[in-house]
Amino acid sequence: MKEKWMVAAKKADFRGIGEHFSIDPVIARIMRNRGLTELTQMECYLHGGRKDLHDPHMLKDADRAADILSRKIREKKPVRIIGDYDIDGIQSAYILLKAMKRLGADVDTVIPDRILDGYGLNEHLVTKAKEDGKDTILTCDNGISAVDQIHLAKQLGMTVIVTDHHEVPFEETDGTRTWISSEADAVVNPKQQDCAYPFKGLCGAAVAWKLVQVLYEKMGVPVSEADCFIENVGFATIGDVMELQDENRILVRLGLEMIRKTDNIGMKALILQNGLTPENIKSYHIGFKLGPCLNASGRLETAKLSLKLLLCEDAKEAAVWAQEIVELNESRKLMTAQAVKQAKQIVEDRHYEKDKVLVIFLPDCHESLAGIVAGRIREAYYRPTFVITRTEEGAKGSARSIEGYSMYEEMCKCRELFTKFGGHPMAAGFSLEEKNIPLLRESLNRLASVTEQDLEPKLMIDVPMPVDYIYEDLVRQLELLEPFGKGNEKPVFADRNLTIESLKILGKEGRVIRLRLRSAHGTAMDAVYFGDASELESVIAEKYGAQAAADSINGCNAHPVSLHFAYYPEIDHFFAQPRLQLKIIGFSA
Repeated sequence: MKEKWMVAAKKADFRGIGEHFSIDPVIARIMRNRGLTELTQMECYLHGGRKDLHDPHMLKDADRAADILSRKIREKKPVRIIGDYDIDGIQSAYILLKAMKRLGADVDTVIPDRILDGYGLNEHLVTKAKEDGKDTILTCDNGISAVDQIHLAKQLGMTVIVTDHHEVPFEETDGTRTWISSEADAVVNPKQQDCAYPFKGLCGAAVAWKLVQVLYEKMGVPVSEADCFIENVGFATIGDVMELQDENRILVRLGLEMIRKTDNIGMKALILQNGLTPENIKSYHIGFKLGPCLNASGRLETAKLSLKLLLCEDAKEAAVWAQEIVELNESRKLMTAQAVKQAKQIVEDRHYEKDKVLVIFLPDCHESLAGIVAGRIREAYYRPTFVITRTEEGAKGSARSIEGYSMYEEMCKCRELFTKFGGHPMAAGFSLEEKNIPLLRESLNRLASVTEQDLEPKLMIDVPMPVDYIYEDLVRQLELLEPFGKGNEKPVFADRNLTIESLKILGKEGRVIRLRLRSAHGTAMDAVYFGDASELESVIAEKYGAQAAADSINGCNAHPVSLHFAYYPEIDHFFAQPRLQLKIIGFSA
């Protein structure tokens, strides 16, 4: 879809900030665009470390939960950890299991099966824990919405501790919200209304780690020992697409540093099996390479395989499991591509693209892929997207949203149509009766609180910067802004009227385009674009006509053309002599 380009216009003394931190004013401007106004905030953003993390005791019920667990450990009461089958749930379970074993607990862990158990705590898992003689259930990355299941556990005489980060469920009557609570003995979740923790955006693994810190302190173990789990917290923060702001940014930075020299045999095997080297791992590799592999085991087989990999202490065994997980991810990619193609066909054939909210029924799609497909369709049409599949238990689905549309709150408006649902503002999971799917589509669209402007994709330009200004040290300073991800996106620059001097289409599928661009002041710059050449061709045709566009795409330079380019400057290490190049993000006439 055609994007609307917008320039961030936040004001500040960029030169003064640059002098204070010995950075280019461009870097100062980007920090201001990220919402930073005070020098202390910018100092933490640039150089924040372990000392800048918030006190875990500020989490509501953290001390209460630690008191209960320390007593259970001393009394040798059997504890069952119940996690989730995604990246965050796997890493959370790993953290709690390792920590509890370090303290001598009688503990085991269960990762729910996506197909058989569904998301989070359910009655079957509760009764099974009781049958297995467990005294206590400790959840991670789930449990905040499990009101009925926790009630069952309490009726069975069990202790329940919830650690979670999802939205607290509520009921709304005449515009007044009533927050729903459970009978859990302790609930550690910064999203609770009466929780004083200053940062609400932690992932489930971070909440679990914070609890471990308090528990270690109560049991006389040096709190610093818990820092070994920061690599798992950083991995989960990226993998669960949390906002890379406040302490999340610090946790990811510290986590990446640890992953680059990890001692975890399973983590190392997964990195190597993906053809990567530990010392070069960045947030991109976790978000698009390593993370999807851990998710793939929970989607197509069992997430227990990923947890087993992280717990593995034998390099040969880890290599076998890592290979199996990578192969599962390759299968997942093929299945996803087929489902996305089918979903797009439904949207086009039924003219769903006119809807504010897309509700797509793919009965034969593997239910574990619904979320990925929803994300791809959301990207293609820039609409909140619900993808629903048919299962033995009925219809199940996943949803992915856009900025301005709170998925969880919008679903609460028609909660009567769901048999179960939960999630974040940007993503959710749910189940419903198949007969209600048409009604769901109608209701979501009728009740949608989004405007036409909200449904227009936007490309925010951080700095309209002529390519003539780019120099090597500026590119290196941009590394100070890493790690990049949701909430701290890679900066976007733009320049006007760059002439395309040459254009070559490369790669097996023709999705790599190398260009030579020249500014009006004569600066020449190499550039690369990863995408469909037809998109570039259509923009050239819009300005110069079909023939000129065809000539340009075919490498004929008889009629040089100029476009506006959005880009990110980088150093290309592909050649013997590293050189500056532009990574093209977008273009317009």
